[in-house]
Amino acid sequence: MPNSPLVDESSLVDEPLSPTIVSTELDFEGRVWDVRRDVFEYNGHELTRDYVDHPGAVAVLVLDDDGRVLLIQQYRHPIRSRDWEIPAGLLDVEHEDPLAAAKRELAEEVDLVASEWSPLVTFNSSPGGSNELIRVFLARGISATSSNYDRTEEEADIVIRWVPVDEVISGVLAGDLRNSILAIAVLAAHARG
Repeated sequence: MPNSPLVDESSLVDEPLSPTIVSTELDFEGRVWDVRRDVFEYNGHELTRDYVDHPGAVAVLVLDDDGRVLLIQQYRHPIRSRDWEIPAGLLDVEHEDPLAAAKRELAEEVDLVASEWSPLVTFNSSPGGSNELIRVFLARGISATSSNYDRTEEEADIVIRWVPVDEVISGVLAGDLRNSILAIAVLAAHARG
């Protein structure tokens, strides 16, 4: 099938594209993110799409020397659940470097700092409905912060647990742990070895 339009032998990498934006408007301005409506030209047609306009986010997969992952349990209202996840937060500080934001979130959510940091995986959370880009960092060499942060709202009753990587992977594959950031992060770390 070498002449088929469905066969592409180029590199397997997402391809950025900047179609002509005919119009854009803010349909809803929210506390954390907005809903935007764009009219754009694509393949000779004008299309209209609504999407969540998101500032982006960072997350931290913390591994200790015993092969355990740091998990937090936190209430998430849209899913009406206290799900298990990894420390994460919005890129909502203007011009903040994603690594600096990850370090800030780790300290704010679990009162920890790490001596070793590396990028783990970057992904779009829901590309059909949001422009959110999540950068996950791997952190090792953990120690306590010099002071504890005061947590409020959903963060006030965060539960912290260290769980063996294999147990987390089993929970993800069984559908018991459904947080997408956790699932992608722990599977990426496992794949990298």
